[in-house]
Amino acid sequence: MLKSILFLFTVFICWNGRAQEPKPEVKQINIVYGGTFTKDEKQYPGAAIFSKDERQVQFEHEGADLWCDIAIYYQKENRLKAIGNIKLQQGDSVQLTSSKIDYDGNLNLAKAWENVVLNHTSMTLTTDTLRFDREKQEAYYEHNGTVVDSSNTLTSKIGRYFTQLKKSQFLQSVNLVNPEFNLVSKQLDYYTESKNAYLYGPSTITGETYKMYCERGFYDTKIENGYGIKNTRIDYNNRIITGDSLYFDKKTEFASATNNITIRDTINNGLIRAHYAEVYKAKDSVFATKRAVSINLVEQDSLYMHGDTLMVTGKPEQRILRAFRNAKFYKTDLSGKCDSIHFNQKTGITELITNPIIWNGENQMTGDSIHLLSDLETEKLDSLKVINNAFIISLDTVGKVGYNQAKGKDLFGKFIDNKLSLIDLVKNTEVIYYMYNDDQELIGIDKTICSAIRMTLANNEIEDITFITNPDGDIFPEKELPENSRLLKGFIWRGKERIMTKDDIFDEDDNNIKLVTIRGVDNPIDLDVEPEEAVEDERKRDSINSSKLLPPNPLKKIEPTKKDQQKKEPKAIVSETKADVRYEEGAKENGLDAGYYLIANVFEVKENYEKFIKSLTKKGLEPKHFLRNFNQYHYVYLERYNTWEEALQSRNSNFNGKYLDETWIFRVLDK
Repeated sequence: MLKSILFLFTVFICWNGRAQEPKPEVKQINIVYGGTFTKDEKQYPGAAIFSKDERQVQFEHEGADLWCDIAIYYQKENRLKAIGNIKLQQGDSVQLTSSKIDYDGNLNLAKAWENVVLNHTSMTLTTDTLRFDREKQEAYYEHNGTVVDSSNTLTSKIGRYFTQLKKSQFLQSVNLVNPEFNLVSKQLDYYTESKNAYLYGPSTITGETYKMYCERGFYDTKIENGYGIKNTRIDYNNRIITGDSLYFDKKTEFASATNNITIRDTINNGLIRAHYAEVYKAKDSVFATKRAVSINLVEQDSLYMHGDTLMVTGKPEQRILRAFRNAKFYKTDLSGKCDSIHFNQKTGITELITNPIIWNGENQMTGDSIHLLSDLETEKLDSLKVINNAFIISLDTVGKVGYNQAKGKDLFGKFIDNKLSLIDLVKNTEVIYYMYNDDQELIGIDKTICSAIRMTLANNEIEDITFITNPDGDIFPEKELPENSRLLKGFIWRGKERIMTKDDIFDEDDNNIKLVTIRGVDNPIDLDVEPEEAVEDERKRDSINSSKLLPPNPLKKIEPTKKDQQKKEPKAIVSETKADVRYEEGAKENGLDAGYYLIANVFEVKENYEKFIKSLTKKGLEPKHFLRNFNQYHYVYLERYNTWEEALQSRNSNFNGKYLDETWIFRVLDK
């Protein structure tokens, strides 16, 4: 029993000790030099007024010194108002100058306005109004600011600067100017030491010889090197490259792309699609693989060319296209395959190399080597050459019981109006041809040998055959010609391999390619900080930005009457508010009371707003949320107020110093 009592007594003492742990001591603002002292109880009740004499007034607070011409000091409240030629010095590296400052010693929070300049090491920030949280070492502005360092000049409407990280976070209308390029973005983070920029939202980087667009990415502004991983595009050396992920390096004149790539040749109007590609500007070359296909317009008909690897080299008007391994091509009425394809724009010759085969309609043609020649002026198909062991086969389309065949040493074809119209077979030619009368009755099978043969085609079918020089053969009745005599030596029918559509140029491996995962699209990409800190920044950036600017005259319909103003003197911070406060209004949502809600963030994804609420709760806040039917977004708010003035005062005081990130006001209407 005694042990139990002693145990409970010990627990009580420990609990009580923790419950009564003293809060961190708030340090008082110290007067270093007061100059001339006065008081004005009517205008500044409870305040001591210090004015400069031969030297400026000076105060000190927690390692920072403040100099000014006039200081209105509220000792009991531990705050002061500084006016005129202000300098706030923190250590050797941080200096803030302005015309006016409100400083709260309890919160370590300074609000500076009028000609504000913040200097930190090699960085200078200028703006009209700046809030500086000395506890978090963060500075924040929302009415346009400029950051200048040794390399770049950055401007934005809203921004935050972190002194410990030497990092700027720009949240709206960002413009980065560098002697070599210009960067415009909706949101970006920038580090003054590394000169690295992390891009969030639509961003365009324009250099002398390139233009890059992305909606999420990274750029090293020192060496003009970076990547995009969302809706990316590079305009580079007469080519437009798009893809899920793009990398660019100015120094090596190199760009690469991954997943769902298109590369458009703006001069020749050619197109390459693939899932991995590299572009070398100095060599004027493109390398593409993973379901790679080249698409070119030939006489109003697209020519598709595929290989395990595609390579395009050469200057404009002199391009050379190579398709390596398992090469195939397709266009209407003409398709083919071989080991590799070589196209030379300057000569207009397309070579099919190693085991080539082409199909023209129902006609199958093979040989040791096949060349397609284009007219250099019209860029239309002009002629066809099959060199050595030329063999042409087509299924007997009437009886469908045999094959029409012709072979010779070489074959020469002529295209007219984009159709193969004439074929000449030369040297040691042989023919087997099924002949029909006008009633489509089989007359017999022509089997002939001669020196040369000319075939005329119509609609991709053999219409007429002319034997040239000493033909030797006969027309045999079907019953008199044995099956084994109806095939020429070397006959191989490959009809099942015929490429019937543009999709047939891809085999099973091409169609089953697993795309690599592009990292960072849904996760932080910031490599200049620890992963945990990058996650926190990512959370802040998840806002939908669905708020809008205040209506033209919002205060007119809700401003207090003169009697109300006389009863309660408005705080100075409200009267200093600018007209471009973010504001939105809407009808009642899910039983919400009418009033003014101080919004901290807006989320489209439920999991994200839940994480955000947890993080605020850990900081001692009591956030709430509602779901708008209008846009299905989750609105997280800090507090609801009955009047505009109350909400505006809370916003301008950063929720009484408890929440320093951006907030805005949402009004729920009575009706």
